[in-house]
Amino acid sequence: MQSYGMTLMLKDDEEIVERYKEYHRKAWPEVVSRLRESGITQMRIYLLSRRMFMYMEAVDGFSPERDFPKLVQDPRYREWDELMRGLQQPAPEAKAGEWWAPMEEVFDLSRQ
Repeated sequence: MQSYGMTLMLKDDEEIVERYKEYHRKAWPEVVSRLRESGITQMRIYLLSRRMFMYMEAVDGFSPERDFPKLVQDPRYREWDELMRGLQQPAPEAKAGEWWAPMEEVFDLSRQ
C-alpha cells in the first residue's frame, strides 16, 4: 500500500466552495468506481477555507503521474473532472503543470 498527501485550492468564492462540497456529498457512482478500479483504495478530502488536502491510499505500483491521466479516458469521469477543475485552482506552492500538488510526509505515527 502507498499513501499520498496532496493539496489544491478552490477558487475564491463562497458559492463555489459550497457547490464543491455539495458535489462531493453526492459523488457520481461512475467516478467512485473508476477511482477504485484505478487502484485507489482510500481517499479523503479535507477543506479549510479554500485550501483542500487530499489523503489517498493506493495499491503498490500506483503512480499518480501515470494513473490519474488514465481516468479521464472514461467520458463520465472526464465530465466530472472538467466540472471540478472549473471550481479549483492550483495551490500557490504548486510547480508549473501541477494540479494536485504532492506534499511531503513528515510524520507517521505507525512508524514510531
